[in-house]
Amino acid sequence: MLKIAVDEGPLKSGDRVRGIGVYTRELLKALKIEGVDVSGSDLSKYDVIHFTRFNPFFISIPFKKPEHVKFVLTIYDLIPLIYPDHYPPGIKGMINWQINKFLIRKNIDAVITISETSKKDICRFIGINSNKIHVTYLAPRPIFKKDTSSMPEVAKHYGLPECFALYVGDVNYNKNIPNLVKSCKIAKIPLVIVGKQAFEVENLDLEHPELSHLKNIDWSGVLRLGFVPDEDLVKIYNLADVYVQPSLYEGFGLPVLEANAAGIPVVSSKTQALVEIAEDAVLFANPESPEDFAEKIKLLLNDSKLKNELIQKGSENAKKYSWEKTANETYKIYSKIA
Repeated sequence: MLKIAVDEGPLKSGDRVRGIGVYTRELLKALKIEGVDVSGSDLSKYDVIHFTRFNPFFISIPFKKPEHVKFVLTIYDLIPLIYPDHYPPGIKGMINWQINKFLIRKNIDAVITISETSKKDICRFIGINSNKIHVTYLAPRPIFKKDTSSMPEVAKHYGLPECFALYVGDVNYNKNIPNLVKSCKIAKIPLVIVGKQAFEVENLDLEHPELSHLKNIDWSGVLRLGFVPDEDLVKIYNLADVYVQPSLYEGFGLPVLEANAAGIPVVSSKTQALVEIAEDAVLFANPESPEDFAEKIKLLLNDSKLKNELIQKGSENAKKYSWEKTANETYKIYSKIA
């Protein structure tokens, strides 16, 4: 039996409520093992060390590697490198990026990523052989399903409109929030955003290059709920009339699958990973065109046959993904390199 250490670091930081935390928590649960504080442990007693957090502009990998121990690294995406003007690394960040590339080539035995889209980016930016990179998809958690219980109470608690479009996530540049807001205004449908960043936008430095795209947004008609616990979030998905994913670029796009699993029709950007994971289970729109998004939103609101068809396809699509499958594929990678 392999001795495996999966880094629990993301569960001890602000990442715990983000995608990195979901990945680490659900992977550990499906592998049926406890996480390890790799920064404070004797790594030599393990066969495989799995690092689950990577930022290109911060040193993410140990400089020293114990003999006979194999290193696995999960890289979710390299979006900061795709939009450098909006994610400026600074001099220190660029130096760290060069060090990270060196350490990946020298010490990492296998890279795991979450889509074929991200795999291509990793090959391009880091310059490692594609045979070293393995794709294991994320999955919606079991809690995300059709659930109409307690919906009136949740709607009242959060002050939700009777009809609304939903977006769940951060407000980084690649999320395309300005066009999301514009599209819902054009479609004349209230927008509900779940996520800590949008809730706190007035307290953020919008002069910073990573946030400057938010400066001139008209937030009227937008209900920003902040962080919402999963038990309520699944109800909010079920209350929504349409889920909208307007991203310019994604490494995966987990909320699309969560909406699929909850039985909510989706309008999504026709871009890279979102096409890869959603296939024909969503209505695609041009992320550069709020008018196109608005048209697709209105089409779903007015065409019950299309809406029901996408709900059915979405339900089937969500079933293709599970954390058990992800864990099994991950363990095969551990076994292969060990």
